[in-house]
This record gives sequence, structure tokens and C-alpha cells, in this order.
Amino acid sequence: MANQVRKIGLSLGADICWPASFEAILRRLDLDLPIGNDRVRFEVERVTVEPFDLAYKPKYDVVLDRLTHWFQTSREWIKKIAVMDDVYVLNNPWSIQANEKHTSYAAMMRLGLPIPKTWMLPPKEYETDGDWQVTVQRYNRLFSLSEVGKNVGYPAFLKPYDGGGWVGVTHVKNDQELSRAYDKSGKRVQHLQAAVKDWDLFIRAIGVGPQVNIVKYDPDKPLHDRYQVAFDFLPADQWRDAARTCRTINCFFGWDFNSCEMLRAAETLHPIDFANACPDSQVTSLHYHFPWLVKALLRWTIFCAATRRKPVLNLNWQPFFDARDPDMTLSEQLERYDAIAHTHFDADRFEEFNATYLGDLDAVAHEFFGTEEFRGITRQKVAALFPKHEIEEFTDHFFAMVQFWRKTERDRTAKQ
Repeated sequence: MANQVRKIGLSLGADICWPASFEAILRRLDLDLPIGNDRVRFEVERVTVEPFDLAYKPKYDVVLDRLTHWFQTSREWIKKIAVMDDVYVLNNPWSIQANEKHTSYAAMMRLGLPIPKTWMLPPKEYETDGDWQVTVQRYNRLFSLSEVGKNVGYPAFLKPYDGGGWVGVTHVKNDQELSRAYDKSGKRVQHLQAAVKDWDLFIRAIGVGPQVNIVKYDPDKPLHDRYQVAFDFLPADQWRDAARTCRTINCFFGWDFNSCEMLRAAETLHPIDFANACPDSQVTSLHYHFPWLVKALLRWTIFCAATRRKPVLNLNWQPFFDARDPDMTLSEQLERYDAIAHTHFDADRFEEFNATYLGDLDAVAHEFFGTEEFRGITRQKVAALFPKHEIEEFTDHFFAMVQFWRKTERDRTAKQ
């Protein structure tokens, strides 16, 4: 057997806790796998930003990209290694750049998902140089903002069509509030989207490859408390539909790593925000749910590196459009879409790979998340975000939340 090394690159921004945990667990696993006729080991490295020759050959088999699509040099390097060198990248860099929230709403409406009623509004303000002014004067039509509000219905949300992180989002309950919010919206194109009325549950489905974790979510809480620790909050059929919705969206847009927000009203899950291809990944936000994310990222990147998974550079939406049947129930339709996603993510092979090669991952991760090394990583992240007088208190808090996860995992394993 030939000895080979698969290299995983982490392309990072301000991240601290998840890459450090990812690296530590991979190091502890010390994998040496018989893949075909080879023995395969794995190395992980943080990607640096520097000049590059477009013709050079990268050393990575997989690159896990987190937020660096916001930085042009990193974004263009990632596009180069995907299109020229077949490096598998999480996520498809062209899809992240091109498919904003507006496209995601329109596409999922075509697939029959229950997206709240949404209108697009031209920006309130415009540039004045170049052809802007003459184009606006010649083609922009006066419109009644009040009539748009009546058509969408109140309450509603005015928000940038391509925004993220709740920036620029305003909850409006009448014409006057809509007018004030629109007047302050500046030069960004806006959506006005109807609020889901009488909802009783807010969830976030976090997807990594074919894996989905569904978390009860409270956006009104401080960031460190939005992801709730809750069990049995969804019946099995709704849990299944939520997971299928997340995988459908991720497959459709070529996103291996994305999260989908849904509101439940009258037993129907309404996707409201799902172009989040750089979801929360910090222990200071995910706390109890943080170990699941790190393990899911490890499983998927190791699988992609070991099998030399090829990137899908061009999105193929036609199979989803062909699978659309307006006479089906939403659950039946999601089952069809999920079958496409199942194939796209090579889910059966992924499950077999995990069962064959990564049987120790759960135990190794469980041990690591109880160590002083992990507590130190947690403290580093807390120190980067919290005022000095709160560092020890919140380090203890987040570390304790992960210890609670370790306890529930131990109890769950004992029952099996």
C-alpha cells in the first residue's frame, strides 16, 4: 500500500474556538485509514493570505471556508483552486457570491415551500454620478409605499434583500412605521416580507453535508442564549420535514454548510431565512450545540478528503423543478427533493464511511470537550468578545453548558 496524506485547509476570519477544537480532535484521532490501495493520513492547516500564481498547484484536498468570501483575495483564491484544481471547497464560492436571500426566496417559492409573502422595493436613495441619475429619472416609477404595505400585510419586516446577521431589519406594524423605516434604509435594495402570524415555535436547522441538527431558537434573547437547550420540541414528522427542508436548500444552492430558520404556524414550518452559508459556529453562541457542529464538520471534511470528492461547480436546478408537483402535500414534495439531496451528498456512502472508519470519533470528542485544553479554547473566545470583568463568569458558563452536553451524550449512550 502507498502512504498518502490528505490535507485539509481552514480558511478563517476571526474564528477561534471551532478551528482549535477541530484541529485538536483530528490530532487525537490520529487516523491512518486503508482507502483502496492506499493508507491515508490527514493533516490540517490554516490557510494564509498571500500573492499567488494562478497556475500554481495547491496542496489541499479540501478547504473549509468560513466567512472569507467577504475578503476578496481569499474569495478569488478559493475560486481558483476549485475551478482549476478540483479542490473540494465548503461552500461553492460562486453560489455564495451570486445567490443572496432574494434568489433563495424566489427559488424555494417555485419549489412550493411556504415562504411568507414578499415584495422587493427599490432603494430609497441612489448614487448621483455616472448614469445613475438619468436612469433613475427615466425609468423609475413613483409608487405608493402604503399600497405595497397593504398588499403584503402587517405586521411585516423591512430588510435588505441580500443582508445577514439581522443588520438593517425592521419590524413594522403599520404604514407609518414602514415609511419611517424605508426613509432610513439608504441605498440598499429592500424586501418587505409578511410576518408569520400566530407562530408557536422558532427553529434553526444547521446542515453540514447530509447531516442536520435542529435547534430551538429565540432571536429575542442575547446572542449567547438564542440557541436553546430543549428536547422533544418537534414531533417526528415535523423534525423530518425540517431536516429535509434544510438539505433541499443546501443541495439546491451547493452549500455544504448552511443554516435554515423556520417558524411553525398551524403545524406548518415556514422557512424565513435560509441563505446563511456561514452559520453561527462559536461556542459563545452555540454552547451546548457546539460539539455537534465540530463533529459534523470533521465527519464531512474527512469523508470529502479521504474519498477525494469532486466539487460540483455548476448548479443543476432542473431536477428540482422537474420534481415539483403542485398536487402533492408539502411533506410528499420534500421527500422528493430530499431524494435528490441524498444522491448529491452521497449520503449512503458517507454513512458507510463513518461506520467503517470514524467509530472512535464520538468517544474522542467526548473526552476532548471535558479537558482543560478545551476550557482554555473557550476562554480565548470569551476574552475576544466579552468585557474583562465577565471573562471568567462566561468561560465557566459556556464550559459548563458543554459539560451538560457530555452528560446527556453519556446518558444517551448508556440507554442504547
